[in-house]
Amino acid sequence: MKKFISGLFIISSVVAFAQEAIQFQDLPFKDLVAKAKKENKILFIDAYTSWCGPCKMMEKNTFTKKSVGDYYNANFVNARFDMEKGEGRDIAAKYGVRSYPTYLFLNGDGEIVSQNYGYMEEGLFLSMAQDINSPNNKKGSLRDRFANGEKDPEFLINIMKLNSASDFDFAKKASERYFENKKKAEEFSKDEVGFLLFFLKSADDKNYKEFTDRKAEIIKFLPEETYKEFDNQIKLSKVVEQSIDQKNKRINDDYFMKTAEPLVGKHDAEVKLNQTKLSYYEQNANFPEYEKAALAYYKNSESFEPNELLKAAWVFSEHVKTPTSLKKAAEWAEKSVMRGETSENTYILAKLYFLTGNKDMAKTYAEMSRNMATQAQKDATLAEELLKQIK
Repeated sequence: MKKFISGLFIISSVVAFAQEAIQFQDLPFKDLVAKAKKENKILFIDAYTSWCGPCKMMEKNTFTKKSVGDYYNANFVNARFDMEKGEGRDIAAKYGVRSYPTYLFLNGDGEIVSQNYGYMEEGLFLSMAQDINSPNNKKGSLRDRFANGEKDPEFLINIMKLNSASDFDFAKKASERYFENKKKAEEFSKDEVGFLLFFLKSADDKNYKEFTDRKAEIIKFLPEETYKEFDNQIKLSKVVEQSIDQKNKRINDDYFMKTAEPLVGKHDAEVKLNQTKLSYYEQNANFPEYEKAALAYYKNSESFEPNELLKAAWVFSEHVKTPTSLKKAAEWAEKSVMRGETSENTYILAKLYFLTGNKDMAKTYAEMSRNMATQAQKDATLAEELLKQIK
């Protein structure tokens, strides 16, 4: 009888403990959103992974607190999704979840109301929820409110913060309305300068006038030289776009230089042209043009960081056949190895030595790459396959 009573007590305690914690609902995502809309509540999603230590600590230490459970269960629709399984993958992609744990708070239209990260103690986690659970966050779709012309600065800042990763265009429009309504007499804050620069992508953007008109305020927060460099990049972005022949997948060098040089000077125009060619030709798998651009751009290799040179060396090792070009790429890879040996750069160097006929050095560095990868518990397959070819 005593054992029965003791067992009953344990069961009752477990049930009571479970009821004190946040009650996560096991429903499909669309049903959770519909439930939040029907109940006029915000949907809270704990975005976690199985290997995340802070996620497990939240589950053990914070979600189980009575004050947390009481508030979240009364005010939110609560759910948890593993971001690497099932619907979790779609949620991670849709809302730009890249770190764990992430706490998503969505309205009844599935729009982000707030997004926070990391381990939190009981008090902080509770106060965060209380701040988020405001009437403004429930009074309709963010998009509808924006479409209806809402100009409240905090509302627009919220859109910028919450949508910069998941819907950049929407966030950018919010930034344009924000700065359009910013009074000239009110000086920029550091955060406002950050918003302005983040969403400014072209000299055709509405915010570019704010950027130029209020230069004196902006350079209080960043060096004038940085301002100038940023301005040059903005001006050149349009030139880059107009220089690309989409039909033939080529860049019109003459047009680019003719248009860019008056804007930023010959040197900066040439640098931007070569950077653009490297990026564009790699993306479009035009490796003969990539080869020419890389050889021209990295002619004076001492001016570049070894890791940047290693990237080009890797592309050459995979796609270039010209012996002299491969020897030049080997020199680039050597600079990276001299900076510090890794399983990656020693493999690239080994492959380039092999492609240029230096089998002894190729074997030495391939073995080094394999051993370093094995010791670090990394995949050594590429180095092992190269060693088979060398033999």
